[in-house]
Amino acid sequence: MDFENARFNLVEQQIRPWDVLDPKVLDLLFHVKREDFVPDDKRTLAFVDTELPLINGHKMLQPKVEARLVQDLGLKPEDKVLEIGTGSGHVTALLASLSRHVYSVDLDPVMKEMAAKNLKKAGVSNVTLVEGNGVDGYAAQAPFDAILVGGSLPVVPDSLKQQLAVGGRMILVVGDEPVMTTKLIERESETVFRETNLFETCISRLAQSEAVEPERFSF
Repeated sequence: MDFENARFNLVEQQIRPWDVLDPKVLDLLFHVKREDFVPDDKRTLAFVDTELPLINGHKMLQPKVEARLVQDLGLKPEDKVLEIGTGSGHVTALLASLSRHVYSVDLDPVMKEMAAKNLKKAGVSNVTLVEGNGVDGYAAQAPFDAILVGGSLPVVPDSLKQQLAVGGRMILVVGDEPVMTTKLIERESETVFRETNLFETCISRLAQSEAVEPERFSF
């Protein structure tokens, strides 16, 4: 398979039409090799417009969703970032390439080990991998300039909002199938948060998302 041609087509036919126009992000997609972050038997599927199964049954986001989330987070070189849901480490590598340091939390020690190997192979060193329930965030290193949640949640967790620095922002996908909303949360002061709806999509649930499941009415 011609990976470079597939990568070019991915960027031009899937990602750019999804309003990913930041040249820094587009250029990064050519340098962080997505096929190196998928299971070996799925390397040829790394550029397909679908969520890709990982070894623990969870899934990588669609390439266009990954790129759009990273772009819309608006990272700066000095930012300290929290990622919820490390997965294979691909989004982690993208975030790390645009920021000062990334703390990435994942519940699964198997995925943590896989991500560590992938990131080392890619030469990414400004990442700290943490095993834990990402819904709780990572208070030991809070506050964060930016937070990205790699799986959908039923509601915006207050625990994560409170770990944003003033001036910080969080991006996450909220709601239920068949349509979910990508939200940008910006902390304007200690007590004031601004919430913006960015775009609609539908992605897999974050592990242990039931911890923030709202009460449902029953009749």
